[in-house]
Amino acid sequence: MPHADVALVPDRDSRLWTLASAALCLLALLVQLPTALALGLGATGLVLTAASWRRPLPAFVRILLALAMLAAVLSVTGFRFGRDTGCALLAAMLAIKPGETRSLRDNRSLLGFALFAPFAAFLLDQGPLTMVLGALGIGSALVALHRLADVEARSVATGPDVVPRMALVGRLVLIGLPLVLAAFWLFPRFATPLWGVPERALSKPGLGDEMSPGGWLDLMADEDPALRAQFFGATPPPEQMYWRGPVMWHYDGRTWTQAPWLRGLPPARVQHGDRQWDYQLEVEPTDRRQLVALDLAVAAPEGAHLANDYGMTVRTPLSALTRWRMRASTPASFEATLPHLLRQQALQLPAGFDPRTRALAAQWRREAGADYAALVRRALDWIRAEFAYTLETPLPGRNAVDEFLFDRKQGYCEHFSSAFVVLMRAAGVPARVVTGYTGGVYNRLGGYWVVRQMDAHAWAEVWLPGRGWVRVDPTAAVAPERIYDTLDDRLGEGVEAGRLTLEGFGSVSDWLRRGWNDLVLGFDAQRQARLLERLGGNGLGSRGLALLFGLCAVATLAWMAWFLARGERERDPLLRAWHRLDARYARLGLGREPHETAGDWARRVAARRPQGANLLFSLSRRFAAARYAPGEGDQRALIEDLRRHRP
Repeated sequence: MPHADVALVPDRDSRLWTLASAALCLLALLVQLPTALALGLGATGLVLTAASWRRPLPAFVRILLALAMLAAVLSVTGFRFGRDTGCALLAAMLAIKPGETRSLRDNRSLLGFALFAPFAAFLLDQGPLTMVLGALGIGSALVALHRLADVEARSVATGPDVVPRMALVGRLVLIGLPLVLAAFWLFPRFATPLWGVPERALSKPGLGDEMSPGGWLDLMADEDPALRAQFFGATPPPEQMYWRGPVMWHYDGRTWTQAPWLRGLPPARVQHGDRQWDYQLEVEPTDRRQLVALDLAVAAPEGAHLANDYGMTVRTPLSALTRWRMRASTPASFEATLPHLLRQQALQLPAGFDPRTRALAAQWRREAGADYAALVRRALDWIRAEFAYTLETPLPGRNAVDEFLFDRKQGYCEHFSSAFVVLMRAAGVPARVVTGYTGGVYNRLGGYWVVRQMDAHAWAEVWLPGRGWVRVDPTAAVAPERIYDTLDDRLGEGVEAGRLTLEGFGSVSDWLRRGWNDLVLGFDAQRQARLLERLGGNGLGSRGLALLFGLCAVATLAWMAWFLARGERERDPLLRAWHRLDARYARLGLGREPHETAGDWARRVAARRPQGANLLFSLSRRFAAARYAPGEGDQRALIEDLRRHRP
């Protein structure tokens, strides 16, 4: 015989509440997926919900939809498996789940499945938006489950009782809140995770280990923060805020890449200047291992590695918000003596590319001789006089540098830095491309600098005798305002409006996001140790901390059990008023015994205290009638009489 909830179909309002709750849970996950995929999954879920409202879709249609969803997700992720692939598949299956949702059990299954979505979203992002959407989805699902429980108990449609149900769910959440806070503050935090989190199949915007024409267009249109910097003491001027990232050495005629073997060499010898800057860097997740630092880092912080070219990497991918305390200074000399192997690498050019650039470089070398500085000045003067900055550039052909230098003469930092380094190498000047970020916008509310993904930049370094590597920014030579100004300035649209937005709403929202990062995401093992130290728990150790958390958890669970049991006994307002009347008599030694009925109790009290016995007899009869003969008498009036009666 089938179970009762298999055949029972919820009422219309209960089904709508269930579907809306599932959609809200799904939304928390969709906002973290690629836009096109998220819109497709959302639209599919809405269409299937409408199509299956009267009866579930046939099995073969659901199978075809599942296969189509699988193909769509894998095509977007490039058949690579990672966190986002698994989350996208979960979202796809949840989007087609309403196609087979009809009975009470189906609705419960949909809600149980939907509750996985908010938790999966935290694998992709731990920001406040994910928290808010996830909390709303989970709360709505709990209300829907409570409604379905009443449907099963009564086997009839429920009325519009949303507010009481939400209040009940809110009380349940508040009951569990102490345990959540105890787990957050007291559960032992580990400096490193106990297990690895799978990497993403779709990389997040950020600096990569290569640079090719057109590869940065999406990055330079991204307004999301890449990092935040807070200086302690002196602050460098904006024109000195070059945030050094991957250094590119190898060029194949189109793409610049790093030289991985340089990571095994010790950092080049640097004579740091007298002026240094002390700062803390808050890096947004990128799922990469490249770490940027203010040019030029004095040393690598703990957990990071400094390569020979002062490109910085970390041991594990930056899949979560991280903070790094560092120092930087403008170098007086940077690798004043260049080893032969590095010189060869810094002069490497592929054969058969850019003949016009090579010819011009050879001519300049004959005219300037070995004066590297004169060659650099001549190239910058040429760029400053004849070139322009623009983001609207077509993809180049085979001889990309020739086309840029002699035909188009306009582009953005990728083109300027690449062409400049090729020209210098062809003239015999060791040079390399450095990628990273430039500038930043000061947030007055928080007292820190925000560097956005759109501030991504590429510049050049040339090696000059006696000085070593020297930064040269050919893009700044033609358009310095494009390097140091705000996001909208770089796009050339709405300068004043852009500044107003950034200094107004943008600053407030980023300040709030940083507060969330500091209070929630940044609560690590060190912050936990400092908290316990302020509370007098210094030196507890991991075992003592675990014991303290266990004691708090046991106490919290005991309180939760008592509160739930008490709430279950006194949820009915009539029963609650009756129990309070009993408590008032108990203070006189006349409390009701557990085995006594209302009438027996009233007679025992009358034998001991005849005065007022008639009123208690009346109340006990009315109470028994209200409990066992519903509909008889005015229950509200009885509750008021029970509250007013004082023995």
